[in-house]
Amino acid sequence: MLVESAIDLIGRTPLIALDRIYRGPGRMVAKVEFLQPGGSVKDRAARAILLAARDDGRLRPGTPVVEMTSGNMGAGLAVACATLGHPLIITMSAGNSSARARMLEGLGAEVVLVEQVDGTPGQVTGRDVGAAAEAARRIASERDGFYVDQFHAAEGIAAHEITGSEILEQFGGPVDGWVAAVGTGCTFMGVAKALKAANPATVCGAVEPVGCRPLAGEAVTKPRHTLQGIGYGSIPPRWNPALMDISLAVSDAEVEEWRRSLASREGLYVGYSAAANVCVAVNVLRLGQLCANSVVAPVLCGTGLKY
Repeated sequence: MLVESAIDLIGRTPLIALDRIYRGPGRMVAKVEFLQPGGSVKDRAARAILLAARDDGRLRPGTPVVEMTSGNMGAGLAVACATLGHPLIITMSAGNSSARARMLEGLGAEVVLVEQVDGTPGQVTGRDVGAAAEAARRIASERDGFYVDQFHAAEGIAAHEITGSEILEQFGGPVDGWVAAVGTGCTFMGVAKALKAANPATVCGAVEPVGCRPLAGEAVTKPRHTLQGIGYGSIPPRWNPALMDISLAVSDAEVEEWRRSLASREGLYVGYSAAANVCVAVNVLRLGQLCANSVVAPVLCGTGLKY
């Protein structure tokens, strides 16, 4: 198949059975989003937001694009900006993985590291993210750029309804469960909408770090954790609680264990959020929250090469 540019490689990722790492009861089939050209599920939202903004005139030809990111959205934007001809300026908390900053610079983005407010290296808090977002808004104003504002962009949710439709098509029908870690919430909500439209009984579980579970209605007691890009300690602006059936907690230790297991037993080198999704999917199946022969679909949202 011949495509015209890297932006045309976004989407249509495969569905993979995780039968080596989990042998039942039930089964896991994972959406392999880390095979996107930017290395994560965020490629879909990046493309959708920029194309919509170009269509309605918010993003003019050659205008700089500015965004705050933990790394994944930045990579997706870098792929899209390169193909569409826009300079890209990224603001990122200095606590995020330095490999992410190097990757973004390699993709041609200008990276502005923002000093942490209360996090530590490798553990970024909601206040750290807020500082980076404020820097992005300021730079967009100063340079007459287009501020992506991924947390408020409706196009991100619509992009992932397509992801959900792909899961239904590739699996050949509805799955019994869906789990995804929540940052902006766009992946979780978009896929949940599509899956529940096909089968309202599909159980959709949001993944949150232990001690940082606002979606579960709990006070934040542990704002620092290793899951970069999720668990910011607040409810996303466009969050629709009607799409969440359960909230499920995962610890840093569990994530480390499942990340190693996915690499050594499945040959899948993924990031921490992807490992968290698999861990929670297994817990859902093992704890009997679904019937014995249920199929749960976690999302492998990002590659492990960004750490």
